[in-house]
Amino acid sequence: MIAALLGVLIGSGLSFQTAVNSQLRKFVISPYLASMISFTIGAVFLFVTTLVSGAPLGISWDLISNQPIWIWLGGMLGVIFLTVNILLFPKLGSVQTAIMPILGQIIMGMLIDNFGWFSSMKVPFGVNRVFGIALLLVGVFLAIAIQEVRSRKEVKSNRNLMQWVWRLIGVISGMLASTQVAINGQLGVVLNSSVQAAFISFFVGAVTLIIVVAVKERSFTGVKAPIKQKAPWIVWIGGLIGAVYVLVNVYLVGQIGTGQTVILVLFGQIAGSLLIQRFGLINSPKMRIDWIQIVGLVLILGGVILIKLF
Repeated sequence: MIAALLGVLIGSGLSFQTAVNSQLRKFVISPYLASMISFTIGAVFLFVTTLVSGAPLGISWDLISNQPIWIWLGGMLGVIFLTVNILLFPKLGSVQTAIMPILGQIIMGMLIDNFGWFSSMKVPFGVNRVFGIALLLVGVFLAIAIQEVRSRKEVKSNRNLMQWVWRLIGVISGMLASTQVAINGQLGVVLNSSVQAAFISFFVGAVTLIIVVAVKERSFTGVKAPIKQKAPWIVWIGGLIGAVYVLVNVYLVGQIGTGQTVILVLFGQIAGSLLIQRFGLINSPKMRIDWIQIVGLVLILGGVILIKLF
C-alpha cells in the first residue's frame, strides 16, 4: 500500500515539476536557464544524498574508457526532456504535456524491450501488447479530441497545425525519456549503485546546461531575476522534485518491479496533470476537463497495464 502511494505521488510530482519549472521560466525568461537551475538544484541534492549513502562520487578512468559512450549520456537526454516539457506546457496545457510524452515513452520502451537495446533484457512483442497499443492510441485520440474540436472553432488552422507539431515534439521527448531510463539503469548496474548513477546523470545534465547557457545566453545574470522579483519559493523546487522522483523510482523497482512501478507512476502523472489543468494550480492555464478526456485517460492507463504487465 505504501509502495503504491509512493508511486502515485512521484508520478503526480512529475506533472507538478513541469508546472513549477514553467513558472520559473517566467522569471528567468530562457527555458535553458530554467532547466539549468532545476538540474543544478537536483544535482546538489543527489550529491548530498550520495555522500550520506556512502556511495563514491568519483569514477575511475579505466571504468570510463571501458564502457560505451552512450552510458554517460543519460543526463543529456534528461536535459532535452525537461526543457521540451517547459516549452510544451504553455502550448498544450498540463494534460497533453503529460500524455504526449507518455505515448513516446511507451513506443520507445517497447522498441528497447523487443530488441534489447542498451544492454536491456529482451521482452518479445506479444498479442497483449498489440491490444495495449490500440487502447493507448484510442485513449490519446479521445484525450485530445475535445480540445482539437474547440481549437478549430477558436483559432486559425496554422495555429492548429503548430499544436500538432508540438504534440509530435512531445512524443519524441518521451522516446528520449525512455532511452534515458534504460541508459541510467545500465549505468546503475555498471557502478553497482543506483544513487551514484542518479547523481552522475543529474551532474552531466547540469554541466551540459551550464555550457548551453554560456554559449546561447552568454550570461548567467538571469539566475538573480527570481530573487530580485521576489518569486514564490515554489519555483525553486522543480529540481528537488526531479531528484526525489529518480530516487523513489529506483527504490520502487526493487520493491514491486518495473511493470507495476511504471503503471503507478503514469497513473500519478495523469491524475496530477488533470488536477493542475482543472484547477489552474501553480498559476497554470485553467482548462475544463470533459468526460471524453477522462475516458481517454482511462483507456491510456488500460493500454499501459496491458503493455507493461502482460
